[in-house]
Amino acid sequence: METSTETREWVQVGTSDAIPEGEARTFDVAGVGVAIARVEGRLYAVQDLCTHDDGPLGEGSLSGFAIQCPRHGAQFDIRTGAVLSMPAIAPIGTYEVTEKDGLVLVGLKGPAADDDDDDW
Repeated sequence: METSTETREWVQVGTSDAIPEGEARTFDVAGVGVAIARVEGRLYAVQDLCTHDDGPLGEGSLSGFAIQCPRHGAQFDIRTGAVLSMPAIAPIGTYEVTEKDGLVLVGLKGPAADDDDDDW
């Protein structure tokens, strides 16, 4: 049986109504820029940096499940982080995200709970 050495720390980033359907918003999550979008009623969270030139993805347009970088038009799938169009060739990172009691929480990976090291 495989055991995980990582735990999930849930960080509250805002309220559910702060992210309207079909739009993305950017949040600082423990010092990391995360773009959160709502599509078909569900939230998706991705890194806020385009892998092509570090463009702010949260400021880009959203068309279905594709988010487009406002700088050079690279597109990514917000469900998987996969590249949908160039000039980017590397995928973006994704994060777990959930809604609970009207709040939006992003899951960050961290060391196991019994690990004394607080670094991620």
